[in-house]
Amino acid sequence: MTSTQLRGVSAVRLSVLTDETTSPERQREANQGAAMSLGIDLADREAVDLGVSASKTTPFERPELGAWLRRPDEFDALVCWRFDRLVRSMDDMHELAKWARDHRKMVVFAEGPGGRLVLDFRNPLDPMSQLMVTLFAFAAQMEAQAIRERVTSAQAAMRAMPLRWRGSRPPYGYEPAPLEGGGWTLVQDLEAVAVLERIIRELMGDPSGGVPAKSLAAIARGLNDDGIPSSRDHWSIKKGRETGGKTGGRAGETVVRGRFTWRHGAIKELLRSERLLGWKTTDNKPVRDSEGAPVMATTEPILTREEFDAIGAALAERSVENKRPDRVDTVALLLRVIHCDGCGQRMYLHRPSSKSTTNTETYKCGSYTRGVTCEARATIKREWAEDYVEREFLRMLGTLEVTHKRTVPGYDPQPEIDATLAEYEEHQAQQGRQKSKAAATAWQKRADALDARLVALESREKVESRTEEVGTGKSYADLWAEADTAGKRKLLQGAGAHLSVQRATRGGWRTLDERRVDLEIRNPLFDAAADSITAVVEELKVAELI
Repeated sequence: MTSTQLRGVSAVRLSVLTDETTSPERQREANQGAAMSLGIDLADREAVDLGVSASKTTPFERPELGAWLRRPDEFDALVCWRFDRLVRSMDDMHELAKWARDHRKMVVFAEGPGGRLVLDFRNPLDPMSQLMVTLFAFAAQMEAQAIRERVTSAQAAMRAMPLRWRGSRPPYGYEPAPLEGGGWTLVQDLEAVAVLERIIRELMGDPSGGVPAKSLAAIARGLNDDGIPSSRDHWSIKKGRETGGKTGGRAGETVVRGRFTWRHGAIKELLRSERLLGWKTTDNKPVRDSEGAPVMATTEPILTREEFDAIGAALAERSVENKRPDRVDTVALLLRVIHCDGCGQRMYLHRPSSKSTTNTETYKCGSYTRGVTCEARATIKREWAEDYVEREFLRMLGTLEVTHKRTVPGYDPQPEIDATLAEYEEHQAQQGRQKSKAAATAWQKRADALDARLVALESREKVESRTEEVGTGKSYADLWAEADTAGKRKLLQGAGAHLSVQRATRGGWRTLDERRVDLEIRNPLFDAAADSITAVVEELKVAELI
């Protein structure tokens, strides 16, 4: 009687692609040697799962091995290098053993503590295979737990070491570099730092150069348009890996993207992270030493504390401005400038719908949408209002030099005091819950460190920021000619321009009745200058020189 040769599948798994001690080639050779000695034909049947953790995935969830296990009729034996290449928990081994028993399969481990291990589930009456599986699965689970504990402990210890980087993907703006004496630290990633500098420059703007500040959404759009890799893709590119990956979609849905894009929320998170100060963080909180001071991850912080606070203040101010009307409609010149004389409410641009019989765009009193009653609601043609404002604004201020206020950041220890105090209060809430003396000692040590840090911070003097008036070397007329609609609107708002519009009187007006409109410059800095220029213009008119 001729026995039929068993058909086998060689299973290869690797958690870390750079691990040479358990390389796919070594596993493959061991599997082929064991199969040959047992008379198992592997042919080209192979399940290779690289970069897959056995602690996080069951055999049935792995891409290639799972596909083979769903086709049990195509093979008779499963050959694996070692037990931990297949499973790391008793539950997973129980399910795999149940699957092998139900489908009458043989499971072979090429190497192990006692040499080669063959578990033959083709005979359901043999209990030894099930017993051995249980024992080995228990050992594998204990080993996996010990590894997790060693890694967690090592990472916690390294987290408290100044300048030592524990590994994994670094914060955006930094990259690992060898540390003298062994280990790794972080240094500035010049390519990413250049992107961060661009983001900060666009966020803050440059009034002296006539460059307006941009919103986070506009900054993100510009980065994406210029093809600059997102913070998530940047590290993948540096490591030679594919960009993109899995991301969440609707409930229960996983979306795979070829690349990740910049988003305003991600930029905001980057700019508000203390990692830019060179601090180590865990769970978005600073890691502190025994004195309560932040533990540094690098000797090359990207930002100083003053710069970090200035950016935070700009972001806080921008969050308030998010609800401004000009955020929604960027084409109307007079938003926040034009007001209804009847109720004092702002007027907003109204565009006729596609079903309207007219194409005329108008500014209308906003009292109705704000729930305010206006007895004399004003409406004016957009063209008339904008032409009038442009002419009068340039007549009043056109020859004046544009100046801007530059704030020189100071230093305020209060933000860090508040953050440290919040940590202290959260820590105090755990008082008395420690059951052991060691835990109580550790709790008290942490409390003392935070308290000491608060004392140190409270001893620091607050340095007030100061504001300087800086000239741009350009007149309002110069900047007006160079600016787009948004830039012109900022000039108007910065000067305190206020246009009041009265309700129109009956009549077939074909041009603006200027008795209805009144433009004022309400910034006190311009009162004397505007009056002087207006007086000169009136004198020239009288002299018939203009």
